[in-house]
Amino acid sequence: MPPETTVIVSDAHLSGEPGDPLAETFHRFLKEVPAMGRHLVINGDLFDFWFEYRSVIPRTVFPTLAALAEVVRAGVRVTITGGNHDRWGGRFWKEQLGAAFYPREVEIDVSGRRALVSHGDGDIEPEFMSKLVHRVIGNPATSFVFRAIHPDVGFWMVRKLSGLLGRRRDDDGGKGTAADAQVEYARELLELRKDLELVVLGHTHRAVVVEVAPGRWYVNPGAWMDRYEYALVTEDGPELRRF
Repeated sequence: MPPETTVIVSDAHLSGEPGDPLAETFHRFLKEVPAMGRHLVINGDLFDFWFEYRSVIPRTVFPTLAALAEVVRAGVRVTITGGNHDRWGGRFWKEQLGAAFYPREVEIDVSGRRALVSHGDGDIEPEFMSKLVHRVIGNPATSFVFRAIHPDVGFWMVRKLSGLLGRRRDDDGGKGTAADAQVEYARELLELRKDLELVVLGHTHRAVVVEVAPGRWYVNPGAWMDRYEYALVTEDGPELRRF
């Protein structure tokens, strides 16, 4: 692949459990990334849960962090956005890993195109509960309170309550409706913002590429956790792939 190719992946939901085949396959995928392009975008929910204390990070996901560090050392630019499961990131990503982390949306260059990248949860969704969870997670008071809890207790609580964060494998969970809302959001945004050429969202686990206008696209790479899905953006435009 030419160096301007960008690899986009979303919704891996890695748990950090030893021997997790989902994580092992993702690590093999990361080894292939430097041969695919020079920019990797991870658009939210890389982990089933992530909280960064001032001096503590979850140790269970260390193998994934080590694999990402190898991608950075290979000269690949890495951009990470927070999702509804892993928005509480901080300085670790830049200072220890060398990746750019944005808890919410960001506008960046993607393969020579001006792109808005956002996980897509919260205000884009029509469901009240999803909007409520988005606001609770994004409230600074929530992270302040959680930071006061011992990490062992805090991570145990999250494991017990993880279903409330929206990880539902066995039903649609309203994601089909949210996926439709995302397409309309992208259309309206690209109509309003003539400087944007690409809108990248995730969260709904629905892989889609829509050319809203000539040379201007909406992209959702789908969910890695479901079908090992990802997207490539080349000088010709975006395309969906499976690993």
